Amino acid sequence: MPEQETLMSLNTIDWVVIIGYLLINLLIGMYYRRRASGNTKDFFLSGREVSWWLAGTSMVATTFAADTPLLVSGLVATQGIAGNWIWWSMCLSGMLTVFFFARYWRRAEVLTDVELAELRYSGRPAAFLRGFKAVYLGLIMNCLILGWVTNAMVSIVSVLLGPLIEQGRVLQVTVGNHTILHYVLGAPSHTALFICVFILIPFTGIYTSLGGLWGVLVTDLFQFILKMAMVVVLAWTAVSKIGGMAALKLQLAHVSQSTHATGVAVSDPLAFFPNIHQGWTSDSLWTLPLLTFTTYLALQWWSAWYPGAEPGGGGYVAQRMFSAKNEKHSLGATLWFNIAHYALRPWPWIITGLVALAVYSPHGGLHPNEAFGANPQQGYVLVLRDYLPPALRGFMVAAFLAAYMSTLGTQLNWGVSYLVNDFYRRFISKSRSESHYVTAGKIFTIVLVLASGYVAGQLTSIRQGWQVVLNLGIGTGAVYILRWYWWRINAWSEIVAMSVAAAITLILSQVTFIGNEAVVFAKTALITAGVTTASWVLATFLTRPEPEKTLLDFYRRVHPTVYGWRRIALQAPEMPPVRDLASNTLDWVLGCLFVYTALFGTGKIIFGEPKLGFVLLLIATLSGLVIFWHLSNQGWGSLSGAQNNLKEADADQVVANAGE
Repeated sequence: MPEQETLMSLNTIDWVVIIGYLLINLLIGMYYRRRASGNTKDFFLSGREVSWWLAGTSMVATTFAADTPLLVSGLVATQGIAGNWIWWSMCLSGMLTVFFFARYWRRAEVLTDVELAELRYSGRPAAFLRGFKAVYLGLIMNCLILGWVTNAMVSIVSVLLGPLIEQGRVLQVTVGNHTILHYVLGAPSHTALFICVFILIPFTGIYTSLGGLWGVLVTDLFQFILKMAMVVVLAWTAVSKIGGMAALKLQLAHVSQSTHATGVAVSDPLAFFPNIHQGWTSDSLWTLPLLTFTTYLALQWWSAWYPGAEPGGGGYVAQRMFSAKNEKHSLGATLWFNIAHYALRPWPWIITGLVALAVYSPHGGLHPNEAFGANPQQGYVLVLRDYLPPALRGFMVAAFLAAYMSTLGTQLNWGVSYLVNDFYRRFISKSRSESHYVTAGKIFTIVLVLASGYVAGQLTSIRQGWQVVLNLGIGTGAVYILRWYWWRINAWSEIVAMSVAAAITLILSQVTFIGNEAVVFAKTALITAGVTTASWVLATFLTRPEPEKTLLDFYRRVHPTVYGWRRIALQAPEMPPVRDLASNTLDWVLGCLFVYTALFGTGKIIFGEPKLGFVLLLIATLSGLVIFWHLSNQGWGSLSGAQNNLKEADADQVVANAGE
């Protein structure tokens, strides 16, 4: 292992790389300025002209935030590889969006997913729901997300900028004999927060407001390639420098034995699944309690709203589906996103997290580190500091800037789309010109920049913000799924679900549960989901259904499967009934099989079990081929809503002409 440095230092070449990276992002925003200035559809949806590969890659880039490697490193250090089931389980929800909802979202032809409220529901409850969700998701929830991502970036900047922001450094600007500025830097974390809030967030806001969604999509593509390349390089370099994969496995075994010798129960940190022999509420290191694992697979994926894995689709994932050229590109984008997000991307993070555990563990680590013991999420940054070749430091800084800014860019554009389209335009300033609303979007971008900077300064940890967002969404997912498949869901179903979930989360935060953090999460999730689901189901039957005209208009526009809509479908005999539930279910099962076998097959090959790994990859390949054959045979998607209506209008005209 190289001699450890307290801080990283950057040279002239590093700064050229960093400045060059920033300039490329700015130039992309400026290049797409004209295409984003015409109207709100261009600014927020790129004129609905985006190809599947660009929309899907943008989704992947957005979910690769600055906090993600740190979060995964922390999970591996405390729960082993199996701890990643907290987000691997979301693949079930993601694939549900691919095959059951992607085409519906594209047919809806809405500007934001919040706008769907007044398409699916009617009256004052629908208007309230749309306005409330615009502010709640676009401002409050968005600021929480930006806040925890910024919190992670503060930790990274503190190391990456090294001596430049060390405590006690004096910044002084003089003109002649006059001192214009004299400032002594305080704690590195405070200086890093200042850099994020007053430099990086505003800079991202500038190119986002210039280029609109086109600028965000293209910068996402560039940023994803850069940051993915660098995390692979870091994982490869770190493993190589401690002697290879075999040496890593031996060192992890030594750490396990040393930890067990202290009286702590342990499991295998390399296991892909929890140790079922540890029991339902085990507090062993490097595994998940069976109760928690069961909660993830049986409950969380369909019941919990979480950004990027919303049951039924939503948020920036839905925005990318709206921007796709047609239903085929919408489905293809979400399919590519789920494959890349769950099957291709996790292993470099996990491997680096394992290196951190092997090197910095207080019990048997090669170089025990107190900071790692106190905050395992810092393991990723420590590996970066100690193992990254000096020649690549500038590229790694640029990669983390890319991880941070890709998420910022998407969250700003997505959040502003809510505030402009579903709040300002809907309730405050109606019937203004498109250019007026584009200008309003740029102003709201500034508001979000300032608000997110404030929230970032208030959060104390990545996990704090992440848990708040996840807990607030538990129990609401079933409503977002069933509103497409059951006519009886109404606006009050959603309102009650959101309100009760928030109330239960607040109440349970004051209750003390027995067990470790994973067990407590499972217990609170089960209670919140149960109470919330019972509440919205009761509210659905105690309130009136939506007017039949609203339901009929929605059915004609989206054309969902007839199951759950038979009563409404009878009033639209011109619409051939769709019965694709079984075929979509088959594709969903095969899609999940594809992702998980590809994920675990790759992992087995990495850890020295090539025979099993290649068998799993063969199963993944066969699953993918069957999906492709099935979709090609059945049809990737019918025409979008607008085109469908046009086709029907043309057919009516042909009938009319024939009758003349």
